[in-house]
Amino acid sequence: MTKDEAIERWKISGEKNLEIARDMMRLKHFDWALFMGQLALEKFLKGLVIKNSAEVPPPIHDLFKLAKLAQLSINEAKVKNLNQITRFHIQARYDDIKYELYKQATPTFTKTYMKIIEEYSLWLTKLY
Repeated sequence: MTKDEAIERWKISGEKNLEIARDMMRLKHFDWALFMGQLALEKFLKGLVIKNSAEVPPPIHDLFKLAKLAQLSINEAKVKNLNQITRFHIQARYDDIKYELYKQATPTFTKTYMKIIEEYSLWLTKLY
């Protein structure tokens, strides 16, 4: 697979995950919407890691670390949001803390973070 093909695969996969996040919002599965939104951003960033550094992205979920590996310049607000959104991955995957995300993912909380996820998705895909 060429570098361009790898980048495109990450982007397409991220777009699919973002669409699933939107579907989960419509179905009111707010915890899963946040999880899939995090996964979309993770994939967009992994594509940018390849594009900007020519490295294979590591098997990590930390959005801030991926943004650094992708050589992106980000402000403190984005750092804070990326760190918070990263938590949605961990909270949705591990049973002992999954319930915490379920309780936290109220309609208002989820709408707030889905708006951020949508904005960051647009920002990241424009960098492709």
